[in-house]
Amino acid sequence: MTLLLGNKTAVVYGAGGAIGGAVAQAFAREGAKVFLTGRTGAKVKAVAKQISASGGSAEAAEVDALDERAIEAHLDLVFKETGKLDISFNAVGFEETQGIPLVDLPLEGFIFPIMAWSKTVFLTSRAAARRMTKAGSGVIFTINAPLGSEALGGAFPAACAAILTISRTLAGEVGPDGVRVLCLQPNAIPESDSLRRSVAQYGGGTGADVDAALASMANSTLLRRLPTLEEVARIAAFMASEQASVMTGTVIKLNCGSQVD
Repeated sequence: MTLLLGNKTAVVYGAGGAIGGAVAQAFAREGAKVFLTGRTGAKVKAVAKQISASGGSAEAAEVDALDERAIEAHLDLVFKETGKLDISFNAVGFEETQGIPLVDLPLEGFIFPIMAWSKTVFLTSRAAARRMTKAGSGVIFTINAPLGSEALGGAFPAACAAILTISRTLAGEVGPDGVRVLCLQPNAIPESDSLRRSVAQYGGGTGADVDAALASMANSTLLRRLPTLEEVARIAAFMASEQASVMTGTVIKLNCGSQVD
């Protein structure tokens, strides 16, 4: 059986989280050597252990994806070991404030998520792009959520817009050098604890209220369901492969037919 990512080197930022961990495992199953990073070493090591136990190749490192020097130093080590970087995936998440009208939101609550997500996406994508353009190939992934126009989203929609803009700008700049940049956009993944926290914060409820909100989101899609972690991870692996070599500078909507853009 031919593996989609055989002989590829991938770095996943935020690999200790639900999305990052699932994507890292999918990359490894498809043959990539995966370098997992995250702010919490124990979580990242646990994912690496799972991958190794399944026969995959993974190494874990504690890297702050907001620290330029740490990012660059880690990639230098990756290059020292493998001599290349084929895939960069940023799944770093932050806690943001939702459920409060903008007129009542403190400045710090508005600025933090925009600055944090913009900074990590910029630093990791720039570091990858500098190396990939020299090699003449590579795939850079970002991830955000549908922008929508709902009230009480705080700075989250603005942060998502910033990620998308960085992705599209970079795609236009590195495309001539053979590097692709893609933004994955799931509308909601029920298995994600961070999503459940956001939904609870947004709606002011917990438990059954969150389940009801997610069920409502699912019923509003054409497929009457929401994407799973496994589906997002499998599509990420496919998009990173040569099978999707004509795709760049675009949003990959993983939303089961949601009508929210």
